[in-house]
Amino acid sequence: MRFRAACCGVVLAALMAADAVAAVRISNDKGGQIGPYLDAYLSLRKSGQRVIIDGPCLSACTIVVGIMPRDRICVTRRARLGFHAAWNPGHDGRPVLSHAGTKALWDLYPGQIRSWLKKRGGLKPRMVFLSGSELMAMFRVCD
Repeated sequence: MRFRAACCGVVLAALMAADAVAAVRISNDKGGQIGPYLDAYLSLRKSGQRVIIDGPCLSACTIVVGIMPRDRICVTRRARLGFHAAWNPGHDGRPVLSHAGTKALWDLYPGQIRSWLKKRGGLKPRMVFLSGSELMAMFRVCD
């Protein structure tokens, strides 16, 4: 009976450990509103999971690099981050620049990303992309 209980305990511990180190794969995320991404990534950070960026991670998706610890993020050769200024829909439905939202994004990004963005004019309405060797120099490449 003790042996069986010990085995169950080992299996349960292994399952919990596997859950804690599981990875979330981002492969085609076009972004959206900042708030839901902030909530999701804060929960992901608390979970202990890792993030694999394996394709486009655009707009609000990019805050993952500011929320998650750097040692829990890896990128593949397909990874592509797309940054732009925050906006809200105007009265006519057209995008209106959000200075507060843009500042919130800027403040979330790590220094290396902000430096890269500064060289490209900062966060502007038009999206700028970080990928390839530049991105792989900033983050661990996935095994």
